[in-house]
Amino acid sequence: MSTIVALSTPVGRGAISVVRLSGDKSLVIARLLAPQLDNVKARYATLAQLRYPETGEVLDEVVITYFQGPHSVTGEDVVEISCHGSPAIVRQILDQTINLGARLADPGEFSLRALRNGKIDLAQAEAIRDLIAAETEAAVKQASRQVGGELAHTLSLFESDLTKVMVLLESALEFVEDDLPPNQVESVVQLLTSTVTGVEKLANSYSAGRLLQHGVNVAIVGSPNVGKSSLFNRLVEQDRAIVTHIPGTTRDTLSHAIDIGGIPVVLVDTAGMRETDDTVESIGIERTRRAMTDADLVLQVVDGSEPDAAFLDEISTASILVLNKSDLGPSVVSIKDARSVRVSALTGEGLDELRAAILASLNRGDSSYEGLLITNARQFDLLSLASMAIREALGLLGDRASEELVLVPLHNALRYLGQITGETTSEEILGQIFATFCIGK
Repeated sequence: MSTIVALSTPVGRGAISVVRLSGDKSLVIARLLAPQLDNVKARYATLAQLRYPETGEVLDEVVITYFQGPHSVTGEDVVEISCHGSPAIVRQILDQTINLGARLADPGEFSLRALRNGKIDLAQAEAIRDLIAAETEAAVKQASRQVGGELAHTLSLFESDLTKVMVLLESALEFVEDDLPPNQVESVVQLLTSTVTGVEKLANSYSAGRLLQHGVNVAIVGSPNVGKSSLFNRLVEQDRAIVTHIPGTTRDTLSHAIDIGGIPVVLVDTAGMRETDDTVESIGIERTRRAMTDADLVLQVVDGSEPDAAFLDEISTASILVLNKSDLGPSVVSIKDARSVRVSALTGEGLDELRAAILASLNRGDSSYEGLLITNARQFDLLSLASMAIREALGLLGDRASEELVLVPLHNALRYLGQITGETTSEEILGQIFATFCIGK
């Protein structure tokens, strides 16, 4: 198999960058660049000078670490070169390694080789991608659990129970002339029921896991001068939006990502909604309408100190009524919706209650995130298919169908579960999955 090379740290300037090689020629190429590596010891860092092979001129002073296969991240010989973090140096190192016989790695190819060499399963590989993309502490913890193999272990228990049932049914086909006795049928039903309950519980965790991994968009809307931008600044804890006493200051949408209870939330400040002949303001209001449509949740802000506060009638998304300016006294607004929160963007009063309301509206009012969560749509779809297949088998058992018919959906269920960990996943599907990874992973 060819030797691959890629930058494994982010592109750009930094204290150090790491260039990684994997394949049979990794150490040979490293020695051609750094001749002093003749006596390099596996798993030990070695200070070395990289030199241009043609001229012997020094390219950079680096730290080289060699991992001998199969005791490496990919299961192959791996060399990691920690160099100074100049894009020019990185580019020269990559060029020299390619000239010496390596090729630039495809997206996710290091992880794909690790999968093929049995170092990780597909669920762990996807968890590594999620760990890199994690934006909150809770998302990091969840991805770390899957990197550790917790999902594969849970699925192996389901697969073991399905296999027990299938062995029993296969034996009945081969060696039993009569139907299975009622007590064995009851045992099979109980085992399949327990298995499908576990599969469905895991699948149902996707609603929470999806929020944890991908987050939500929350649009702040309302009439001009009700304090939308002030509330936005309070929630993001920065003076991102311009705030004045002049109505219509905000002319465009402004977004900022924050963490609320472990969920990545993108807050969107918007232009005030009102009738206007101002061309620029009209464009901003149109963008407000688009932001409302795209949002997972809308915070409708009204001036709680004004009895005739204006409400928006065009909100179709889930929303929370935010009664702002509580510092001016008790709200005199006639509340249309029980889901309301009193706040003061000026003093910060009520912001904790607002954050709690946002979490509750997302059906995730706690931030503990205990237990294994499915954060991947592909895995959710496969668990759902496995659940339907097991339910189909249970229905066939209830109809006293032959063992041969019952076995068909059980084989399908086993195959669906295997696709989550990569045991039964085709090369084409693997290629599509790993194409979403970064180049150096």
